[in-house]
Amino acid sequence: MRGSGVAIFVDTSGVYALLDEDESNHLAAARFWTSLIEEAQDLVTTNYVVVETCALLQRRLGMRAVHRYHAAAVPVLHVEWVDSSVHDTGRAVWLAANRRQLSLVDCVSFETMRRLGLDRAFAFDADFEAQGFVRLP
Repeated sequence: MRGSGVAIFVDTSGVYALLDEDESNHLAAARFWTSLIEEAQDLVTTNYVVVETCALLQRRLGMRAVHRYHAAAVPVLHVEWVDSSVHDTGRAVWLAANRRQLSLVDCVSFETMRRLGLDRAFAFDADFEAQGFVRLP
């Protein structure tokens, strides 16, 4: 990882706001992302989030946005590959929650953050805050 501080988890909701200029959080996301890059912050995500982000960008914004994501964002991310233990824990939490608006990817993200000792996320998804994490910006 690049910086010397505590890493920040990067969620699909943050990246989507960054790349969709019509999204209500776009300006905040763009300013915050710029500061993260300038400060050489350690940025962590999972391979599940990478896949989810690609699917969302492709569906809503098209392949140009997917290419921008892979050219500009993915290279600065430390991608944690989800193993069976993290997946199984995330799946159990997700099924127990029994909430339509909570995703398996989110639950795996929360478990990854806990295992890595991360408490901050570049995210606009309120579920991060509900799980006790700090949402940035």
